[in-house]
Amino acid sequence: MASTIQSLLEEISGVEDPIEELQSLKTALSSIPLSALRDVVSGQRFDVIFALLNSHEGEQVDLCVDILERILIALSPLHLVQNYREKLQEGLSHPNDTVKILALTQIGRVVEHPEAVTDILNNHGILRAVILCIGEEKIAVAKQAIQSLSKISHSKPGLDKLFQSDLLDVMKDVMTKSDIIRYRIYELVVEISSFSPISLGYCANSGLISQLLSELTGDDVLIRATSVEMVTTLAHSQHGRQYLAQQGIMDKISNMIRGAETDPFSSLYLPGLVKFFGNLAIMDSPQQVCESYPVFLNKVFDMALDPDPVMIGVALDTLGLLGSTVEGKQVLQKTGENFKAVFSRISQLANSGPTELRVRSLDALSQLLTLQPEHQTEDLLSLTESWFQLLSNHPMDMICSISTQPFPELHCGALKIFTAIANQPWGQKLMISTPSFMEFILDRSTGQTKEAKDAKFELVGSLIGSSTGSEILGSQNYIRLKTYLREGPYYVSAVASVSTEGAD
Repeated sequence: MASTIQSLLEEISGVEDPIEELQSLKTALSSIPLSALRDVVSGQRFDVIFALLNSHEGEQVDLCVDILERILIALSPLHLVQNYREKLQEGLSHPNDTVKILALTQIGRVVEHPEAVTDILNNHGILRAVILCIGEEKIAVAKQAIQSLSKISHSKPGLDKLFQSDLLDVMKDVMTKSDIIRYRIYELVVEISSFSPISLGYCANSGLISQLLSELTGDDVLIRATSVEMVTTLAHSQHGRQYLAQQGIMDKISNMIRGAETDPFSSLYLPGLVKFFGNLAIMDSPQQVCESYPVFLNKVFDMALDPDPVMIGVALDTLGLLGSTVEGKQVLQKTGENFKAVFSRISQLANSGPTELRVRSLDALSQLLTLQPEHQTEDLLSLTESWFQLLSNHPMDMICSISTQPFPELHCGALKIFTAIANQPWGQKLMISTPSFMEFILDRSTGQTKEAKDAKFELVGSLIGSSTGSEILGSQNYIRLKTYLREGPYYVSAVASVSTEGAD
């Protein structure tokens, strides 16, 4: 096979229009399993293919990229960087974006290799070219460059190269091209900062993080909204949250929520501010966050009652997130009548709102009502039961009604609520006392999509997995549910069909 590849390469170098020969080489390479390809290509030189990249013929360039993708992925990162370093560097400044992406993808492989990465770190020209790729118009090129630089920063030598050499000035120069490109650099810096406290230190000392934080309160509301998203990502790591707290960012965002009431453009960035605290509450402590920044929960309640669907959607997602934890449930319950009003609003939306908000309401309700067996104390079971009863005068009928509507996402959303209460004794008692409910569960003809079958199967699994299921549901129902579970979600019973000859 190696001789075939060699002869094809010779044919390609000997013709003026090599499209047909390139196609043959591509086919030949594709027919060799990747495991065997390394031995076939390791001894070959592919300079002729790299040379053919320098063409204005789009088809030729695309074929060369496909061929090189196949070849280079088969080579070890060390072999790749030792034999094709210059070719990769040339690819970074190629006018064709697919060539740039090819070069960046291979550099991404090299920098993950503990030995091969040294060759890249010692090559100032490659690192500079990768940084410049962040400023390219095509987002796919920039993303690949960000990924490679982020991997380089997983080591101290990589951090030193990026932040303690003139490459930092290259990054700062690239940032000045436009708002979009400035935020790509911020994206890189946040990604690097999230890796470890040490990498965060390098980024903080560069001045780039404080520059990002200053944009939280800038005049441009769209830039403000984007910076809030970046800061939320930074808060995903514990060391990131500690840094933001030290910089007073939590207080600043709390004040921004407060000040949003008098800003006519606040709808553009307010959802991001609320999401920031929602994520913070889940990662740290719902109680601590809601007590330290009471404006957050008050604003979520206001948004749930707002007529604006965007605000309602963010409130629903945040309430679902908070209510997915026991501590969050207790925080919401402590607000008394305020939360009852919001819960009634969620129920209203689930029952008769626009379809998208109905789906998000059902999702929030299922999170609020879920209670894992290890948390099923008398008080918490009483709490989830009281919330379920707030849904309507006849909550089981309401959810059953939603599940029969001809929208798969509503059907699945309703089943998720039944699944949420299926492992709680009070939920099982409601189910067994609701006429025809067990028949509804066991009827495989309802909900024909894969998602609906999976949702129904999860509901049955929740009932069977409960320690009180057998006793409350009764042995006959329990056996039927076990059979359903054993048969799997997609079981179809065989139905005998008899045709009568001569029938109309």
